[in-house]
Amino acid sequence: MKWTLPIVALCLFLLSGCSDRTDLFSGLSELDANEVIASLGEHRISARKRSEKAGVVVTVDTAEINRAVRVLEAAGLPRRARTSLGEIFKKEGVISTPLEERARYIYALSQELESTLSQIDGVIVARVHVVLPERIAPGEPVQPASAAVFIKHAASLEPDAVQRRIQQMVVSSIPGLASTGVESSEKFSIVFVPAAEFQDADTLVPFGPFLIESHKLGFWQLMSWLIPLGGLLLLAILALAVRQDWRLVLLSRVRPQHRASHNVSTLPSRVA
Repeated sequence: MKWTLPIVALCLFLLSGCSDRTDLFSGLSELDANEVIASLGEHRISARKRSEKAGVVVTVDTAEINRAVRVLEAAGLPRRARTSLGEIFKKEGVISTPLEERARYIYALSQELESTLSQIDGVIVARVHVVLPERIAPGEPVQPASAAVFIKHAASLEPDAVQRRIQQMVVSSIPGLASTGVESSEKFSIVFVPAAEFQDADTLVPFGPFLIESHKLGFWQLMSWLIPLGGLLLLAILALAVRQDWRLVLLSRVRPQHRASHNVSTLPSRVA
């Protein structure tokens, strides 16, 4: 039994690794969490998820938190939560003023358009700003509707291939905008901005038959020495724990040396 504690302590030391993890996002939906994990996996970043009452939590290794944040920023993940028309205008028993109803309608319309544009392959971020027709003062002419669209896209998206279709969809969705003749006016604008791609500073370097990230090379070089030494030490402890005769031989060799050194230190010094 006296060998049990050292053996357990050694096993825990050998099995302990870089298991420190950090919560990257919380309160995500299952779909958003899966998209985040898939995007991180493409860059060799291990991510896990767990379910809580507030939603899904995505965790990564603490050492990878910096790369994980930069990867997701370039990919536009997780996607911004949007509110639908039904959620904005749900029955709550409170009477709203016409101004509040108008503001809520404009916001809901923008949210619906942004959600639709985000479904286009290659679109990372979509924002839509809407101005509905409005009469500023009695007797004044009605101000025409207008809209502005911002698209942040990946390199795979060709703006010229989708600009016409985006314009048709937005113009058809906003009341009063189609009648202004947006093709020949300044009442509609669309801006495409290419997203900066993630540039991984870490490169893969050979380590035996494997390829590992450069910043982990020192760790694995150290482990290549510690793991064999730890294995040999563990085998030696297990062997001494099993073979009693080996323990007796080892103790018989250690104790005489200890006694001899003790006797030499206790001899009286000669008086000159």
